Amino acid sequence: MSKERARRRAEREAERARAIRANEERQARKARRRALVARLTPRPVRFYRQGGLIARRHRAQNVVVALGFLLVQAIVWLVWGSFTLSLAVFVFSLLLAPVVVTLAFDRRI
Repeated sequence: MSKERARRRAEREAERARAIRANEERQARKARRRALVARLTPRPVRFYRQGGLIARRHRAQNVVVALGFLLVQAIVWLVWGSFTLSLAVFVFSLLLAPVVVTLAFDRRI
């Protein structure tokens, strides 16, 4: 009788060990799959606004350049009113904006 109980206990322990091993293998596969998906999934790019003195100064300078650009466009439109001349001034202003930023604020875009 005790030999029978020992055999059944050994079978139960062996079955439990197989179940634990199978569970560990499943968990390892899940972890590998999660790691692979994490590696292959693109992360969203987050842009953070810098808050230092230089960043604030550059933002202010960009606002000045944008307002000047819009002011030139409005003046040309109101004074001459010609669509072709306004388009030409628009293209010329786009080409001239980096030069104005570089010369007026001593920085490169």
